[in-house]
Amino acid sequence: PPYVYKSPPPPPYVYSSPPPPPYVYKSPPPPPYVYSSPPPPPYVYKSPPPPPYVYSSPPPPPYVYKSPPSYSYSSPPPPIY
Repeated sequence: PPYVYKSPPPPPYVYSSPPPPPYVYKSPPPPPYVYSSPPPPPYVYKSPPPPPYVYSSPPPPPYVYKSPPSYSYSSPPPPIY
């Protein structure tokens, strides 16, 4: 029989893309958080000045010197003779 050259069948084509490198998501490290609240102002406790203390004693009542009632000494009646 005539010799028929049969080329071997091509190997099945396997598309093997190289595996992607494992993706490692590296987020940049956050800057160190420094909470810098402004320093509170120095607390100065200012008590309100006390009101000027005015000691107001009630004025004394006007002193009225009442002389005791004057006794009119009636001279004893003269003896009747």
